[in-house]
Amino acid sequence: MCGIVGYVGARDCSDVLVSALTKLEYRGYDSAGIAVFDEDNNIKTVKTKGKLKDLVEKLEREGKPDGHVGIGHTRWATHGEPSDVNSHPHSGARVTIVHNGIIENYIELKEFLISKGRTFLSDTDTEVVAQLLDYKYNGNPLETIDDVMAELRGSFALGIMFKDFPDRIYAVRRESPLIVGVADGECFIASDVTAILQYTRKYYLLDHDEIATLSGDGVQFVDEHLDPIEKELKTADWDMEAAEKGGYPHFMIKEINEQPDAVKTTIIPRIKDGLPCFEECGITLEKIKDFKNITIVACGSAMHAGMVGKYVIEDLARVPVNVDIASEFRYRNPIVGEGDLVIIISQSGETADSLAALRLAKKKGAATLAIVNAKGSSIAREADMLIYTLAGPEIAVASTKAYITQLAVVYLFAFELALAKEKVSAAECKRLVSALMRMPEAIKYVIDNCEEKCKYISTKLLTADSLLYIGRRLDYALSMEGSLKLKEVSYIHSESYAAGELKHGTISLIEDCMPVIAVATQTDIIPKTISNIVEVKSRGAKVILVCTDACARELKEGVADYVIELPHTEELLMPITAVVPLQLLAYYTSVNRGNDPDKPRNLAKSVTVE
Repeated sequence: MCGIVGYVGARDCSDVLVSALTKLEYRGYDSAGIAVFDEDNNIKTVKTKGKLKDLVEKLEREGKPDGHVGIGHTRWATHGEPSDVNSHPHSGARVTIVHNGIIENYIELKEFLISKGRTFLSDTDTEVVAQLLDYKYNGNPLETIDDVMAELRGSFALGIMFKDFPDRIYAVRRESPLIVGVADGECFIASDVTAILQYTRKYYLLDHDEIATLSGDGVQFVDEHLDPIEKELKTADWDMEAAEKGGYPHFMIKEINEQPDAVKTTIIPRIKDGLPCFEECGITLEKIKDFKNITIVACGSAMHAGMVGKYVIEDLARVPVNVDIASEFRYRNPIVGEGDLVIIISQSGETADSLAALRLAKKKGAATLAIVNAKGSSIAREADMLIYTLAGPEIAVASTKAYITQLAVVYLFAFELALAKEKVSAAECKRLVSALMRMPEAIKYVIDNCEEKCKYISTKLLTADSLLYIGRRLDYALSMEGSLKLKEVSYIHSESYAAGELKHGTISLIEDCMPVIAVATQTDIIPKTISNIVEVKSRGAKVILVCTDACARELKEGVADYVIELPHTEELLMPITAVVPLQLLAYYTSVNRGNDPDKPRNLAKSVTVE
């Protein structure tokens, strides 16, 4: 959520800030602003409700701040409605800040400051931090920041400017992501390295409660005790081209088309002599063979990848698996402990609920394994074991290639666990790995051969008020993801159901012309699913069936209104190919309804607050 940028250097600061913020638009926002030290060393702030184009227009009308040091922000409203006044940056008399996250004790801090004669212009928790910094300012920025940090509760990242120090900016974080970039003679802060790739690939990861000082002389870091510290300089392993659209109309369709390469890149380094090999991730057969229970914790699409993982791990390794929504896991007393494995799946590695779940699992004594895409993220750093998905940057808010690489990792881990548990032979494990290695080619085949049909079928969904997705077993897990994708980007109400549950209440919703999207890829239960399709069809539903080509050939006439045929692959792996038409249906329905599929309303890419 939101985006922070900051710059110190010889370039035009306003241009750098706006340009960097455009790279963070995918995070979701409803207002934008910048603050820059002008030629007279005064802080000039320009901010507005709306999109970055609205900020650019305002800068053109009012005149852009001319300077070389500044901070910028795109806000997603949490405290206070979207408005010019509530937009960031916020200021006290001598301090200006931008802020991501939530200050949990802002009300009591605000009441204290009001009692001291402070007045507030906005409804935000951010202005409370700005006013508190100004109230406590003693002429030493580091001491002031450290003093204020001790009073703040919550998750946050801050970019800070002090009027007395016009040649520098300060940065600090707790929970919320923030990195510090460096190049020759210039420094940056950003919520995501994507924002600064056009300027540098070199960056530092800022740890919790560390403070960075950025100036023309470079970057200095201190810990929570204000003692100087040295940090490792990292290099982003993808470039700006990977974060651009590359001729596609939207990032979402670009990322759907990148899935074959993403899966290949993710699995190939983890295969040795035809068998899974996660040794570089700290995972060995010996290390995992004694786990008796597994809990997978995640949110959204990552949770759906976990649902697929449950079926596959239980089927192959015969280990019981519980899948928990992270926000539920963290607020109950989960039964996990020593001898159990908790798997946390997160694209960003900063998902607030998932991070809290990880910490709770560790506190209870369970071993933890993180499956994340963002290198150096909080979840990646805190887990006992770590497997990176190598999807590269995913800019569209609705996950596609990050989800499919999560599936690939989950499958490969399931194969290794089954081998460790001696539930499959080495020969059978090699056969499964070989089938997984063919998935990139199968994904490409589906994109090439199903896209036009999905585009056409999407036109039949445009006026729908509500849809149902149905499936059984792995197809049910897949239906959950398909339903989420559609509702995320098309804004059509959609729900997924285990097909066998329809007659237990949900079938009462079926009426004339209501679209029902059914998934049927598992041979032994296809007749059962077809039976459920007939039930909804007889009540007036318009059925779109996603199934294997073998199933399509045996369908009786009239069972489905539209059929999307998939090449038959290893049945256990069908969720990898079958999700592609569901992604394409969601994408084209969104586009045909005039929506922006990359930036769906009210959503953010990285959910770093509750």
